[in-house]
Amino acid sequence: MNSISEEKKSIAEEAKEWFVSILAAVVVAMLIRTFIVELYVVDGPSMRPTLQHEERLVVNKFIYYVRNPEKGEVVIFRYPRDPSRDFIKRVIATAGDTIEIKDGRVYVNDQLLIEDYISEKTYTEYPKVTIPEGTIFVMGDNRNNSEDSRFSDVGFVPLNLVKGKAVFIFWPTDEMKTLP
Repeated sequence: MNSISEEKKSIAEEAKEWFVSILAAVVVAMLIRTFIVELYVVDGPSMRPTLQHEERLVVNKFIYYVRNPEKGEVVIFRYPRDPSRDFIKRVIATAGDTIEIKDGRVYVNDQLLIEDYISEKTYTEYPKVTIPEGTIFVMGDNRNNSEDSRFSDVGFVPLNLVKGKAVFIFWPTDEMKTLP
């Protein structure tokens, strides 16, 4: 009789150890996903040729706890009009910079932006403006098929809506690469 109760006790202890281990793994995974990295799927053509529809990305969420986004980085942010949706775009200008689009070319602080990551010039014009504190100006690399800061529903993106920096394409495997 004693060995049966010891066996039940041993099974209960093992079940408890499994439960604690699984719970710890779930908590660690949630912390990693919330504060460190998250996986995203590109939805749509707005970042072509840099990113393709349905590519999978690793996004560094921790970096922007340490510093603000910098020009040229590809960021994930919550869409200002509907924060349940995420957008992915390139940071073109940061707080205090001026931006202007004329004759299909982008100027930041009156300097022509060299954009080797785009396929064609921008069709739209954009008047010269200064980027407000606490915001960034973003554009898709596929300028003529991108809903970005040029449009009032996106506008200047508040830093508190920026979720992270896209750092690595991991799928499809033949397109695997780090992003600048």
